Amino acid sequence: MKLCRTLFACALFTTAFAAAAGEIRPYTEADFSALRGAGKPVLVDVHASWCPTCAQQKPIIESLSRDPAFAELTVLQVDFDAQKPVVRALRASSQSTLIAYHGEREVARSVGDTSPAGIRALLAKTLTP
Repeated sequence: MKLCRTLFACALFTTAFAAAAGEIRPYTEADFSALRGAGKPVLVDVHASWCPTCAQQKPIIESLSRDPAFAELTVLQVDFDAQKPVVRALRASSQSTLIAYHGEREVARSVGDTSPAGIRALLAKTLTP
């Protein structure tokens, strides 16, 4: 019985923690369209594995996505080298481009920002219409 209560408590904790964290996943047009159509906050992260600026942005984005303030945010990562048609459609001229959306509307964009405060401010713009 004690084991059952412990397992139940762990399951509740895991569920609560997962609900309090934003999600980071690879970009697909289907996800992007569905999230925007549902009015959700979305950050499109155009990155490249070889990019030092992207490497600096990554831990900041990961940390902020775990912040309960951004629990509803979904981060969609676009591979700058492998997803060129998407990069062109987004009008992203370089890797390390971050594009913030609230629903259907682009609300902010930055290129090369590695400041935690700057990236937090960009993400905050996704939360309000």
